Amino acid sequence: MNKKIKSFINLVLIALSLVLISFVVYGQDQSSNGNKIDGYPVILNDHTLFKIQAPTGSFSPEERANTITDRLEKFSEDNALPIESIELETQDNITSIIAGDKILATLTEEDANAARKSRQELAEEYLEIIKTSINQFREERTLIARIFSLVWTVLATLSLLLIFKLMDLVFPKLFNLLDRWKDTVIPSLRIQSVNLISSAQVTNSLIAVIKIIRVILVLLILFLYIPFILSFFPLTRKISSQIFDYIFKAILYISESVLNYIPNIFMIGLIAVSTYYIIRFCKFVFKELERGNITIPGFYQDWATPTYNILQFLIIALAAVVAFPYLPGFDSPAFRGISVFLGILFSLGSTSAVANTVGGVILIYTRAFQLGDRVQIGDIIGDIEDKTLLVTRIRTPKNVIVTLPNATVLNSNVVNFSASARETGIPLIISTTVTLGYDVPWRKVHQVLLAAADLTDSLLKDPKPFVLQTSLDDFYVSYELNVYTDKTRKLFYIYSDLHQNIQDKCNESDIEILSPHYSAIRDGNQNTIPANYLPKDYQVPGFRIENLGNNFNKH
Repeated sequence: MNKKIKSFINLVLIALSLVLISFVVYGQDQSSNGNKIDGYPVILNDHTLFKIQAPTGSFSPEERANTITDRLEKFSEDNALPIESIELETQDNITSIIAGDKILATLTEEDANAARKSRQELAEEYLEIIKTSINQFREERTLIARIFSLVWTVLATLSLLLIFKLMDLVFPKLFNLLDRWKDTVIPSLRIQSVNLISSAQVTNSLIAVIKIIRVILVLLILFLYIPFILSFFPLTRKISSQIFDYIFKAILYISESVLNYIPNIFMIGLIAVSTYYIIRFCKFVFKELERGNITIPGFYQDWATPTYNILQFLIIALAAVVAFPYLPGFDSPAFRGISVFLGILFSLGSTSAVANTVGGVILIYTRAFQLGDRVQIGDIIGDIEDKTLLVTRIRTPKNVIVTLPNATVLNSNVVNFSASARETGIPLIISTTVTLGYDVPWRKVHQVLLAAADLTDSLLKDPKPFVLQTSLDDFYVSYELNVYTDKTRKLFYIYSDLHQNIQDKCNESDIEILSPHYSAIRDGNQNTIPANYLPKDYQVPGFRIENLGNNFNKH
């Protein structure tokens, strides 16, 4: 309940704000309700009693009307002055309406001529009008009248709450009814087998329109409610009549503007509808291209989505350029100023954005990589997580997301480990290098390395792995083991397993993996092969010492 009360108060405050805005906007045009031809009104209790058209001496009609109005208001507010004291006093050329020794109004022959009546008839008519208005003025300010005004205000407020309660009951039921009609009473819009607008979209659009109508109804009711309750009280009746006047003028102004703007609205609607269906058609075509149902020579399937996005942006931009001249205020200085400001802002702040966008477009159409590819860009290795027109995101093997601007990617070397297997069916070759001394037979090394490759998971058996001797250095030979794999996203694990198997196979074959320079002082040192691979009776050899003298004697 508290929530509903708060909502009601918020709606009333919004309506009051809009009323005050309309009061300020239209109040500037209400400087005077009279003119020289029709005359200037004498007003009491927010009602026009009669109009003064003729001057008297140095007093203009407007000054006379204002003076009479002030005198009548002062007399009406003083309840001690009886209405019966108001009477006519006729002199040579004028007839005065007096109350005791006070003159309320003076009528001349010019006033009678303007009204096309005799001065006496006009004076008697004005006298009756003044008495009736003063009597009504005083009756409306009695205690009983104010109590009735409060009662009417309470009844009007209760009626307003009842209307809102009915709206809260009716509109949700209407929304539920439309939701039940989805896919049954409300059909989808189709062209043959192509579903242009689904039944759910049509239903949601109808619900959105009804919600807008509901808001308009609530504001309209509040607009009428506020001046209506103000009209119950004499002190606020003038404000009430002004508010009604402003509301009707605003509605009239808006209606005239809308009627005059209907041709432009029609053109904007035509542009919007045409743009919508062109985009829908393009989306259908590019979806079929992506699925492979439609093929264009030289156009790859992975180009479909980015090409559609670019084409959609261009179509919307072109439609906006065509529709702008039909917008209200298009030729106004304010609209031009905003356009210039946005242009300057875009020019100053879009240099890097344009560079990244161009880079993104180039990367798309050069097919440097796709989502999920294992790549190396600079010193970053990982899988492509996301690619947009501005940035490319890479997930490293340690689940670190690295965001690279497309301009940076375009200026770097991109190594793609997945493209060959995906596009040509040729698997990726990875390699690792082992250096062993010349004392180990190279054929044995080849056999050991190939056996290690055969034990490693995620490597292909066909094509077969192979070994290359890449260099013959001073103390060692470099053996490069090359293997094939199609599991590019597991490269780190493949390398780790391969190195483990190389160690195991070398140990099993009594091949020590160590720096060949170490062999210079080999005698007497512990063997580097793990103990579980050595014979049970293995002992650390001692240093061999020979008598060099005997050797010299031999010579």
